[in-house]
Amino acid sequence: MKAPQDIILTPVITERSVDDMQSGKYTFKVAKDANKVEIAQAAEALFQVQVLKVNTVNCTGKTKRMGRNVGKRPDFKKAVITINPDPEKGKDGTKRKGTIEFFDGMF
Repeated sequence: MKAPQDIILTPVITERSVDDMQSGKYTFKVAKDANKVEIAQAAEALFQVQVLKVNTVNCTGKTKRMGRNVGKRPDFKKAVITINPDPEKGKDGTKRKGTIEFFDGMF
């Protein structure tokens, strides 16, 4: 099993992702070989939230040119994680949060 930090790599900050944060949806770049169950477990471990749903998208990298040279940006996987705004307590009795604090100052 991978560590949660190896599964959830970086947040994706776009206009659409910032608008979705108000409805409890957070967007992250994740490891290409991670599945939805691993992503949900990693989010619960890292942010102490209750995950309701995970949607994933495999994104292909753009082809870029500089003069006659052609290159390609790397492919990546993106996950939209929906969390419960009023969560129950965890299985071990720990209190869960209704938002991810990293994003609280963004909107």
